[in-house]
Amino acid sequence: MTPKAPAAKALWTFHPWAIAVMAGVMGLSIVAVFGVIWFRLSPESRDTFSLFQQLTLLAFFGTVLYLLYRMATVRVTAYEDSLRVRNVFRTYRYSWQDVKALRFRSGDPWLQLFDTEGNRLGILAVQASEGARASRAAKELAAVARSHGAGS
Repeated sequence: MTPKAPAAKALWTFHPWAIAVMAGVMGLSIVAVFGVIWFRLSPESRDTFSLFQQLTLLAFFGTVLYLLYRMATVRVTAYEDSLRVRNVFRTYRYSWQDVKALRFRSGDPWLQLFDTEGNRLGILAVQASEGARASRAAKELAAVARSHGAGS
């Protein structure tokens, strides 16, 4: 058996509190409201739902809860050799040499990453809704990026 390589140690990480709290509250609210509705139905009313309808409802709620989970776990993490961005639907990894610029201007909804190929990626973890905390995080991340060769 080959020994497993140690996981890379994160130099810096940031995840928004506001969206995590919002997603958690929404998830708990959905479970509570629809749980109460389901269990308040009479057994006769519940029996009118076919197995397919019950599975469809479970699949719908599972999908909504999964999306809320993904929203709650957006983050950006800097490593010695790269930057990892976890957005709602995808996770991206950029080597520092591929990061051309990081911009977070007044009025921007979130931090923007520009790569050396001219692509732009919104880093949803650093959101304007976090206020001064997000501005501080954008400046800290830019400093980490510069110190690791980004923008060269």
